[in-house]
Order: sequence, then C-alpha cells, then structure tokens
Amino acid sequence: MYKDIVVIVPARGGSKRIPKKNIKLISGWPMISWPLRELTKAFSSSQILISTDDQDIKTLVSKYNLSIPFNRPTSLSDDYTGTMAVAQHAFEWFESQGNTAKYVLIVYPTAVTLDLSDIRKGLDILEQDVHCDYVFSATSFPFPIQRAIYEESNQVKMFNPEHYSTRSQDLTPAFHDAGQFYLCRADVVRQGKNLTNACARIVKLKRKNVIDIDTPEDFDVADQLLRLKIKNKELAPFSFQTIKEE
Repeated sequence: MYKDIVVIVPARGGSKRIPKKNIKLISGWPMISWPLRELTKAFSSSQILISTDDQDIKTLVSKYNLSIPFNRPTSLSDDYTGTMAVAQHAFEWFESQGNTAKYVLIVYPTAVTLDLSDIRKGLDILEQDVHCDYVFSATSFPFPIQRAIYEESNQVKMFNPEHYSTRSQDLTPAFHDAGQFYLCRADVVRQGKNLTNACARIVKLKRKNVIDIDTPEDFDVADQLLRLKIKNKELAPFSFQTIKEE
C-alpha cells in the first residue's frame, strides 16, 4: 500500500460523444473497472475517492466495496470544468474528514491500460526531485510535430517551414499527455496549479499502451487493444476481488 497517497478518480456521467462512457462495457467490463482493478492492488478503499454526479456509477463501484461518500456538485459536472477543480473539491472533502495525504493521484476512468509500475516511477521522481510539483504520464508523438501542416485558404502550409529539410533525427522529440494519471504534491491541488505555473515532469509510456478514448472510434480501438493484450498475455484477463476497508 502507498500510505501517503489519496487517489481521486473524476467520473462524471454526462459524456456527450459516448453516452455513459465511463461505465460502457469494454472487453466485457465497464470501462472504469479497468483502472480501478489496477488501483485496488495497491490502495485501500479509504484511499480511493470517486468523484461523480451519476447514480449508475455509484451503484457500480459499490459492488467493488468502493464507496462514494460525497456528491460532485452540478457546478463541477458540466463540459467545461477542468480536472483540477474537481480534484480540489474531492481533496477538500478528504481533508475535512480529518485525513491527511502527502500526494494526490488523479486517475481517469479511461485509463484502461493503467500500470502501477508507471505510478511507482512517478512517485520516485517526486521523492527524489524536491523542486518537482507533479508528474504525469506522457508518450511521444508518432510523427515530428515540427513538420505539422495546416490548411489556409485551401492551401497547405507548415507550422514550422524552417524545418522542411531538417532530418527527423535532428529534431527535438515531442511528447503529449497520455491522459492516464497525474501524481501531485498535496499543495499543488490545494493551490490549483497546472503546467503554466508549476514544475512538472513526465513518466514516458510506450505509444502502444496509450489510447485517448473520446470518440466511438477511439472506444473500438481501445477494445481491440485490450483484447490483443489479453491474447498476447501482456495483460491478465479481467477479474476483480472486492477490497476491504483498513
């Protein structure tokens, strides 16, 4: 168990592009069940806070002996509220109950390939680098972003035309948020810091283990990825044993 960490899982019920996305069956199980399965290997039920406004999500997670002791307010359940505001609300509730934590781990319900070993790497970074505020999962772009193009007046243009002839191996590698987890010092959440006003580092994930599930097509790709990983024995078939309160 990671004693100094509280886990927050933002799981609202109002997805527009994929209705009920967080509990839609993927490879035979509700999506949120996949990251919860991984989290419950290392965290107790009292450490895992699921922030939701949805009764169906509450009913589902109760089957795993994970309670939802507070309701996410409507003001934090729209399409525009950021993750940090949701995390702040959940963490304020956690501390109001007399609890303490050194770190806050935010995990998305869509993190179906979440791996505790990556979280461990993030924790090692925070413990070794006192200047680092938070660590998050990231992966490399499959194509050099310096050669990205766009259309203007029906013509194709480069964002960085100065790199038209630059060799790929001479370009600086670029990464993007993998959308799996954010491990923060508690003060980062209290103060609502982000990439623009905090010192952040990344845990690099392999691209084959990253899928951003925003559209029905993404969902189908993720489903195929999970099935392939199970077939190749890169991932254990789904099973979930309920956990007990410490």
